[in-house]
Amino acid sequence: MAVVIGAIGLVVYLRFESQLDDTIDQGLRSRSADVSALVTQQGGTLGDVGGGVDQEESFAQVLDGSGAIVDATPQLRGTRLLSPAEVRRALAGPVMVDGAHPFEDRDPIRMLLRPVQAEGRRLVVLVGTSTDDRRKSLRSLAGLFALGGPLALLLASLAGYGAAAAALRPVEAMRLKADAISEHQPGERLPVAPTDDEIARLGTTLNAMLVRLETAFERERTFVADASHELRTPLAILKTELELALRRGRTHEELREALRSAAEETDRLAQLAESLLVIARADQGQLAVSPTSLQTAELLNGVRHRFESRAQLAGRDILVEDGSEATITADPHRLEQALDNLVENALQHGDGTILLGASVRDGHVSLHVHDEGSGFPADFIGTAFERFTRADQARGRGGSGLGLAIVQVIARAHGGQARASNAQDGGADVRIELPARRT
Repeated sequence: MAVVIGAIGLVVYLRFESQLDDTIDQGLRSRSADVSALVTQQGGTLGDVGGGVDQEESFAQVLDGSGAIVDATPQLRGTRLLSPAEVRRALAGPVMVDGAHPFEDRDPIRMLLRPVQAEGRRLVVLVGTSTDDRRKSLRSLAGLFALGGPLALLLASLAGYGAAAAALRPVEAMRLKADAISEHQPGERLPVAPTDDEIARLGTTLNAMLVRLETAFERERTFVADASHELRTPLAILKTELELALRRGRTHEELREALRSAAEETDRLAQLAESLLVIARADQGQLAVSPTSLQTAELLNGVRHRFESRAQLAGRDILVEDGSEATITADPHRLEQALDNLVENALQHGDGTILLGASVRDGHVSLHVHDEGSGFPADFIGTAFERFTRADQARGRGGSGLGLAIVQVIARAHGGQARASNAQDGGADVRIELPARRT
């Protein structure tokens, strides 16, 4: 603001000075024309009227080619104001000269020199005026600027400070509220002013971020609680079986049964730990996938072959639909892991034949796992892929509720989506929808 005020003051000062100079020069030209005409008429003299000029402020002289005074207004008779060089310049054409008044306290003067022809002689007409009023006016203007500039700067600074403080007051309110928000006070939000400016939009964005953070914290707390619950059961069973095995008087068969049960719980713990690791890596964006070109028929037949023996022991069949030919770009290990989870669920919670298939629609390939059981409860389909969620009929059959969650994680890591529904002819239909080809 100081630079702006200084620049404006300088421009105004220079403009005012230029206008004063123009006014003085215009007056001198007008007077010079009148005096020159009078000198020509009077044969080289100013006449009795003194050149028609104001004796107090203005003056005039008539000089010959050598600089000698031919005639002058009363206060300058006998006083030479020009040097021989200036006279020679004036004989060549009109010249504007600045000087000092010889009597009036050396006040500044401005003179216009003009050559004239009178009675065969070439003369120089000098018309001048005092510029003391110009100097006083400029000095007065500079004094006003010296006084008003700092005052204007002070007022502008106060106004700017007040405007900035008013504009930043909502920011300070948000800062104080943000400082008071903690994880023990969920639902707290930053105050947002009812305006549609950048600060209000910033507050809205930060509140939306708080919602996302609270959702993430709540999900993590739920995840830890559910994981602790799922780990507690197999650990308790494992501890009980080992304590029973250590009791005296146990038969060989009882010891074998206790160790077999402990091995099953150990496998369950290992599977749960692997599932938790997959989900944790996915949450951190570190679930590694190595996409390669795959044929769906080959992939589905591989899954069928791995589970064929278990299905036969359960008296069930696993089939691959005809026409399940498509090309996808995916990580074979991760995709097999997802399909294995779906077939495992179908074996544990479904019934009848398990049908594996692939279909292409709108640039996406859907990998289906369909069984002939009772299907999903209607209120479970919407949460089927959430962590640690299980349908009521599945809760008594083991499992951690992470199988479908891992399927969804793997599908999203490939740019796809996992969906669940009940088939029209009965049974559950779970599918993984992936892009046909990914670049």
